[in-house]
Amino acid sequence: MVRAKYTDKGTVVQILAESFPDNQSVNYILRQGPKKKQQVQSLMAYSFDMCMKFGKVFISDDRMSCALIMLPKHKKTTIKTILMDLKLIFLCTGVANVKKVLAREKAINAMQGVKEMYYVWFIGVAPKNQNKGIGSRLLAEIIKDAETLGLDIYLETSTVENLPWYKKAGFSEYESIDLSYTLHFLRLCW
Repeated sequence: MVRAKYTDKGTVVQILAESFPDNQSVNYILRQGPKKKQQVQSLMAYSFDMCMKFGKVFISDDRMSCALIMLPKHKKTTIKTILMDLKLIFLCTGVANVKKVLAREKAINAMQGVKEMYYVWFIGVAPKNQNKGIGSRLLAEIIKDAETLGLDIYLETSTVENLPWYKKAGFSEYESIDLSYTLHFLRLCW
């Protein structure tokens, strides 16, 4: 696993866009319509940029998996981040969904309840390479990185099939909420 550079953005966005097209949590915030593929790509590009600015982006050595890590205590609101948010609204969520998206983010922040954390925003493996242990190796390295920093790891998932995978890696589910789909909250504490 290596820290991604801006030159890796296309690869990271492609891996994540291919990994999350049918994800309930991702689709919940997207404007519905024929441009779903482009919206998912725009969401992943936005997330990449935010994590490069306020966290970490990792890509596996084989360039088949990646992870976007946010370090919320470092996040700041600037003119640039406001412009990025506006771009996200126009390209992905649509103005009509803003209230729903903000309510979802408020609920997530309330469940996490901490600012000092290592937040796994997205972790993905190119679909053709899934179920080969690639994601597990990346997750193990992410866990080591968070432990080195002394930060508890938080994430959420709407993919029930991923719960055993996270639990096997040491995560525990501490809450879930209903947002027209179930969002599961997990953490790994030291």
